[in-house]
Amino acid sequence: MAQPAKRPATYADLDALPEGTKAHLVRGALVVPPRPSMSHQEVESALGEELRPPFHRGRGGPGGWLILMVPEVRVGGDALVPDLGGWRRERLPAVPAKAHATIAPDWVCEVLSRSSAAFDRGEKLDVYASWSVGHAWLVDPTTRTLEAYRLEAKRWVRVGGWSENARVRVEPFEAFELDLASLWSALTTPDED
Repeated sequence: MAQPAKRPATYADLDALPEGTKAHLVRGALVVPPRPSMSHQEVESALGEELRPPFHRGRGGPGGWLILMVPEVRVGGDALVPDLGGWRRERLPAVPAKAHATIAPDWVCEVLSRSSAAFDRGEKLDVYASWSVGHAWLVDPTTRTLEAYRLEAKRWVRVGGWSENARVRVEPFEAFELDLASLWSALTTPDED
């Protein structure tokens, strides 16, 4: 006997999930990742604390950005939740009242976890490219690294990679020097876990 065809997931399926569920919709497939580790959450928070004052608020930096942690973004039938997303204020001047944005970010950052790294590096980056997101960062708390990518002709080009205690100026936030040590300073060393 033939199995009935499984229907593709839709935004309605996302909306039917319990409030606060972090889920993605990619090419009709609903993806619900496991809850991130404490080190993932710490690095995500630390990066937000570093970037928001100079870029989101304009304190000690040029301003001009709207930077949010774990924003849901829905574009073209897909929905993703980057760990951090940034929009230039001329494209998204204020935080939408809805639970999601419908304008693709100009920058995204994914904090990698063992359970999500393949998805973050693969399908998620592919969707971001299809949305014309200009910049992507991948931050790995385990290896204590930052990789930066720029979108050129719908393909990701690696801008650079840095580790541990590097002090870096990375596009699109090169107006500010980021001390990578500040991202991992509260983490235990791997042998202390």
